[in-house]
Amino acid sequence: MKVKKVKKIRQASNKSPNRVGHSILQLIRVFIGALFVFSGFVKAVDPLGTTYKIQDYLIAFDGIFIQLLFLAYPLALLLILAELLIGFNLLFKIKLKISTWAAFILMVFMTALTLYIAIYNPVEDCGCFGDAIKISNWNTFYKDVLLLVLIVVLLLYIKQFRQVFRRPAEWLLLLLLALLSVGFMLYNLTYLPIIDFRPYKVGVNIPEAMAIPDDAAMDLYEYTFFYEKDGKVEAYPIDNLPDSTWQFLSQESKLIEQGYQPTIYDFEIVTLDYDDVTDELLANKGVSYWIISYDLESVSEKAMQTIQAFVQNTQNPAVNICVLTASSSEIIDNINAKYALNIPFYKVDPITLKTMIRANPGVMMIENGTIQAKWNWRTLK
Repeated sequence: MKVKKVKKIRQASNKSPNRVGHSILQLIRVFIGALFVFSGFVKAVDPLGTTYKIQDYLIAFDGIFIQLLFLAYPLALLLILAELLIGFNLLFKIKLKISTWAAFILMVFMTALTLYIAIYNPVEDCGCFGDAIKISNWNTFYKDVLLLVLIVVLLLYIKQFRQVFRRPAEWLLLLLLALLSVGFMLYNLTYLPIIDFRPYKVGVNIPEAMAIPDDAAMDLYEYTFFYEKDGKVEAYPIDNLPDSTWQFLSQESKLIEQGYQPTIYDFEIVTLDYDDVTDELLANKGVSYWIISYDLESVSEKAMQTIQAFVQNTQNPAVNICVLTASSSEIIDNINAKYALNIPFYKVDPITLKTMIRANPGVMMIENGTIQAKWNWRTLK
């Protein structure tokens, strides 16, 4: 009986669908292909962002995964390349059967991963669309389930699609698409992302982006208090606490509704002695150059020589120039002594620095609190 059912399914899938059914299959193919291309493109614009997200995953999983942090960068490039090639191949019917199976295998893995993330919440954002679109972990899982179902439909009716290009042409187009994709990623790595989806894009006034309106909604929390009496522990809400005969044990808070959150909400600059100078630096009326490096120890010799030349060429009483880093004071002293920069060094959270500019190091020009320009160290003049 089971063999007959399998044969019937195969026979049904091999039959040519009617015009409406054929149109639906084409729409499914185009939709999946376009979604893969979009997902790959917003990651290819910012390959370092994808690298950081994979690092977040590995750190969150802990254990042996910490030892695999060195793989984050190549894995990011491979993931982006895979998504772009699968997407373009589905759109243009290049190696359609292989590409559909590749999409199926990738989505099986991603669906299992996003289910785990939705349940245990090791990271707040999956990063499936880079910084372009943020969706919740559960919505990401539902999206992956829908996509997986649609891919299965394509696999069942894969024989209904006609080949457009001959095999030599398919391989040539595949190679061309791969080269273009890699070239696009390298361009964004060498310079900076051609589209900046992050809060610190050129044109943003940082103080304004940090401001909270007077009438802004505040975070709403639910508080639970735990009390003990005669060996019995009970939980009480804040508006119904027990009498003084009960002994307080602990308190728990749960976010019920998130209030207003400014575009930039985690920006703080401190001195090496941890004095807050954020407002002071942002209030500067002239031009400031912030040299940004989340990790000075990993900066190459060539990069530091470029920064050294930039500092020397930019020396001007009317121009403020400083370094923002998350490195230790010892590393800062070594760098300052070796390259004789003789400019102030300040400390900023490493995640904030990675968000500010996708380069290590990079330079940001600030005027009256507004970001005027950003450069990767490779493009400094």
